[in-house]
Amino acid sequence: MTTRIDLAAAPGHLIRRAHQISVALFAEHLATADVTPVQFGILSAVQDAPGIDQISLAKRVAFDAATSGSVIGRLEAKGWLRREPDVADRRRKLLVVTPAGTQALQGMQQAVAQVQAQILSPLTPPEQAQFVGLLARLVQGHEATD
Repeated sequence: MTTRIDLAAAPGHLIRRAHQISVALFAEHLATADVTPVQFGILSAVQDAPGIDQISLAKRVAFDAATSGSVIGRLEAKGWLRREPDVADRRRKLLVVTPAGTQALQGMQQAVAQVQAQILSPLTPPEQAQFVGLLARLVQGHEATD
């Protein structure tokens, strides 16, 4: 006989619920910014690495190239991101955050910080540090096997 899984103690279920909570808080705090967590992540990653190409960006933010491509298209439509041809290989497009994108990011920083704090608020400060550290180890451990 198979042992029944207790969802309340299943890591996969708890991670999915934590993600749902995270996305809901992000949407609540950034409703007026008209941005999704994925868009914010991609815009932030390009801000941190100006001139990054789409394939390198997809690896950096752990999205497939097709998903990141559609998000990049939406960010371009908002005027927050620009694709520029690589002078060494004109077929290759390099990504740059526009001044409007930089301004949008700056306007979102406080709200995103509040979201992060609210996500962790049920935990004490030492638990928060431990939790984030363990999550980072979990992700790194699985990425190392990919």
